[in-house]
Amino acid sequence: QVQLVESGGGLVQPGGSLRLSCETSGAIIFSAYDMNWYRQVPGKERELVAAISSGGRTKYSDSMKGRFAIFRDNAKKTAYLQMNSLNPGDTAIYYCNLNLGATPVISYWGQGTQVTVSS
Repeated sequence: QVQLVESGGGLVQPGGSLRLSCETSGAIIFSAYDMNWYRQVPGKERELVAAISSGGRTKYSDSMKGRFAIFRDNAKKTAYLQMNSLNPGDTAIYYCNLNLGATPVISYWGQGTQVTVSS
């Protein structure tokens, strides 16, 4: 089994910054897998925020480009999401995700961490 635990969420003022962490554990070689950050607002579909490949290639949603950065520390088996210039539209529950390339794909999710951007 694979476990993912997010942390780092909280309340921040518009324009502020937060760094989210996703610690992983279980019988996997962390460095071999892509990692993703998603976010979800109640009643809305979950959307991809950022992704980082096992080789360090990154991908961002257009609304996050230039503001967010995803990175990973393979030694710590942890993925991070640095969020800058936050605005109220970024308020959501943020989830860490790891997918095993099986058929069908097996997806692992953390419990989520709440990010609230408000004055």
